[in-house]
Amino acid sequence: MAGQAEPIPGQQVVDAHAAAHSAAFPPFDPTHFVSQLFWLAISFIVFYWIMKNVAVPRIAGILEDRRDRIAGDLAEAERLKRESDEASADYQKALTDARARARTIAGETRDKLKAETAARRDTAEQGIAAKLEEAEARIGQIKAQALSQVGEIASETSAVLVETLIGVTPSRADVDQAVKTAMN
Repeated sequence: MAGQAEPIPGQQVVDAHAAAHSAAFPPFDPTHFVSQLFWLAISFIVFYWIMKNVAVPRIAGILEDRRDRIAGDLAEAERLKRESDEASADYQKALTDARARARTIAGETRDKLKAETAARRDTAEQGIAAKLEEAEARIGQIKAQALSQVGEIASETSAVLVETLIGVTPSRADVDQAVKTAMN
């Protein structure tokens, strides 16, 4: 056996295994189609029943709960919006009433202050008019007194001037007569 190659230990086992598997891939082997279709039908029916009786009702329940919660939240939001609108309208009404009251109070206060100011001004004007009349009366008295003394002062001044200029002292009666003549 010199021309033959020596077999490798375990080679025969590998060759036998390869020969056993040289047939078609089992899912594609037509001899197995019937059993595969049977188990496919059973698996489909079991999964269909599980989906129909367990998964779909749970999902439907979850969706229904969610829909109810959303509807409840929308209703609550609408209620809160109405309450907010009512509160806003009440606030605006209260604000309008407060502004009207403030304008009324301001008008009353302004009128009251105008009346008080007018009364004070009238009182001050009357006081000033009375003082003015007193001052005019005093000025009249002082003027009358000064005018009554003008003749006397003029007589004395004229006597001194005549004495200084001429050197002769005039009589009091002559100086008074000359001043009266000059003043008229």
